[in-house]
Amino acid sequence: MTASTAVGTAAIRTEGLSKRYGRDRLAVDGLDLTVPAGSVFGFLGPNGSGKTTTIRMLLGLIRPTGGTVTLLDGPMPGAVGQVLPRVGALIEGPAHYGFLTGRQNLERLDAADPTSDPRTRGARVDAALAKVGLTAVAGRKARAYSLGMKQRLGIASALLRPRDLLVLDEPTNGLDPQGMREIRTLIRGLAADGTTVFLSSHLLDEIEQVCTDVAVMSHGRLITQGTVESLRAGTRARLLVTTPDAEAAVVVLRRLGATDVVTTDDGVEADPPPLEPDEVCAALVRADIRVRSFTLARPSLEDAFVALTGEGFDVTD
Repeated sequence: MTASTAVGTAAIRTEGLSKRYGRDRLAVDGLDLTVPAGSVFGFLGPNGSGKTTTIRMLLGLIRPTGGTVTLLDGPMPGAVGQVLPRVGALIEGPAHYGFLTGRQNLERLDAADPTSDPRTRGARVDAALAKVGLTAVAGRKARAYSLGMKQRLGIASALLRPRDLLVLDEPTNGLDPQGMREIRTLIRGLAADGTTVFLSSHLLDEIEQVCTDVAVMSHGRLITQGTVESLRAGTRARLLVTTPDAEAAVVVLRRLGATDVVTTDDGVEADPPPLEPDEVCAALVRADIRVRSFTLARPSLEDAFVALTGEGFDVTD
């Protein structure tokens, strides 16, 4: 682990970062973002929120209209030559030569690096293929790869060398459930080795399972950032009661102080009253309500996201 990525420092920091297109479109508006070194950082936002524009500015692909970007302690885009060799990235889907095999694609990419030692190229390529589970199909032409296999090859391209920072845009796109699990395992392993992983995804469940920290964008602005647990903690748990006596249960729950009480197909759902759960359940039973199940549902990252943005689940950019 390098000094610039030691625990407690920021792998990515932006201050007042903005990008304007023309007079009327402000794609990113005054973004102050801090990505802790060693974290798996989820970057979320609904359509048009500015996620992809932000990623392009982080990597020096486009210049910001205002503000600053610091990547691995280097000011971007000025330090692009020193910083980018320490960064692996998969942005907006992989691009490969379809007439070459998966292995040949990685060999050609490795050979394009002037610091590459050809004597160890085969070992690097083999290791990258193994990490993403493509060893068995390494000799197949890339044009014959499925979308998920192409996605894996793109991640392998970013892993030909040890990286201090890995930026992944929709890394599980096109993967089956097994492939998703493998990529999650890979990301956790990279983070355990000290690599900071910056992950943009529309799959909130995937973010919740693998990320330690998260930022939420909406309309070009940062809504919130923090640990996944802190975001969930800001959203109240929901009380779920399965009962055939839903109307009576609604009356009791409201009397106890529950809010946002609604009936469901199999019972009642509500924001819980300010009582211990066992007290609420006991009150329902005393009222002769047949309680078949009583659950205080832990809020999900999706619950927090909807509460923060008012947006639905489709959050692709």
